[in-house]
Amino acid sequence: MIFRQLFDPETSSYSYLLGDERTREALLIDSVAGQLERDVALLRELELRLVYALETHVHADHVTAAGQLRQALGARVAVSDRSGVRNADLLLRDGEWLAFGAHRLEARATPGHTGGCMTFVADGMAFTGDALLIRGCGRTDFQEGDAATLYRSVRTRILSLPEGTALYPAHDYRGRTQTTVAEELRFNPRLGTSKTEAAFIELMSELRLAYPKNMDAAVPANLYAGLGPDAVPSPHGPGSVAEVMEGLGRQDAENWHGAGI
Repeated sequence: MIFRQLFDPETSSYSYLLGDERTREALLIDSVAGQLERDVALLRELELRLVYALETHVHADHVTAAGQLRQALGARVAVSDRSGVRNADLLLRDGEWLAFGAHRLEARATPGHTGGCMTFVADGMAFTGDALLIRGCGRTDFQEGDAATLYRSVRTRILSLPEGTALYPAHDYRGRTQTTVAEELRFNPRLGTSKTEAAFIELMSELRLAYPKNMDAAVPANLYAGLGPDAVPSPHGPGSVAEVMEGLGRQDAENWHGAGI
């Protein structure tokens, strides 16, 4: 599988590009609007056609490029059915799968940081968004956040994966790029095996975190796939996984190249 981890230095955000070597179908997880030109250039260089622009949740610190990727490349915007995004093409339910070439990606609901968080699992890797960070986790004090829910999500839906599973978060502020289930079980001071649910809830209730500086602009934009409330509705949907997959099956490479790659 083709895999690239991409970084936005302004927000310390990671985006992840996954592609199939044979069919050249690809998906991009947690894109950043400020990096649109870079990401489109990389897709062209690698001769990949973007099938999905996935979001782990509605981000409060940056504006997603998902809607722009749909406009430029014909990608389907895919988010949790609990995310509140108004103009997505595909609203994912817990346990659903997306295919890109010979590869499959599982969508796992992992609410708690926000009410609509999802973790995406594929080929021994899990993309955890802000639910689980390296030696930490996302905050739980806005966007339907809930500490007890986050604890259960991470412990039962992420840290229950095989211990060798590579974990890739949406952010890291110390230059770290990945971790594993085994590492987080052992070393995560908030959610490792030594931390009880009650202790986690108490810890999260005592945090006094600053208001996210980009939240007032980012959240309203991201509720419309990064395009804002004046955006034109999706030309595709929203549809079910089966409907979208059927539609993709009718698209040929020429049509995708005509969309911009």
